[in-house]
Amino acid sequence: MSEDIPRAHTILPAGYWDAAKAAGTVTLDFDRRCRRRLRLERDGGPDGKGGGPVMLDLPTPRHIRDGDGLVLTGGGIVAVKAAPEDLMEVRCEAIGDLLRMAWHIGNRHIPAELRGDRLRIRADHVLADMLTGLGAIVTPVSAPFDPEGGAYGDSPAGGGHGHGHSHGHGHGHHHHGHEHG
Repeated sequence: MSEDIPRAHTILPAGYWDAAKAAGTVTLDFDRRCRRRLRLERDGGPDGKGGGPVMLDLPTPRHIRDGDGLVLTGGGIVAVKAAPEDLMEVRCEAIGDLLRMAWHIGNRHIPAELRGDRLRIRADHVLADMLTGLGAIVTPVSAPFDPEGGAYGDSPAGGGHGHGHSHGHGHGHHHHGHEHG
């Protein structure tokens, strides 16, 4: 890989830098915004300018959010835009029912975006059937996905369980020797 590719070692949160002075943008889906190291291509403008590669090279994996800035070695900040994805919006008549849906989604370790009176999760026909069967109103949408971060780390990508005990057991929640409290 060429050494002249600008590298980004630091992320500035949205609102903590001047986005009007961005040295280009990168548009990324959720999976590509939860990385440590990745070659990115800046979005080209209508005139074909403004493109070019950037190497994301963070010390640890991070969840990069819409509007964050990638600080380039040698100067400049590239703005991150969240790409639209195929999602499902989950609504309920009563907030208590929506909380119950959130519990069922969380119990399956599914990343979810909390949007006040509704939830957004990735499109999945099995989950759609389950939630509809439980009384939710499920609507397909195309929108950027920015789920909540986990309670035990920065990345909401799932997969890791950092909550203080071994997971050498199934999730039937019949635990010998300890209890979840």
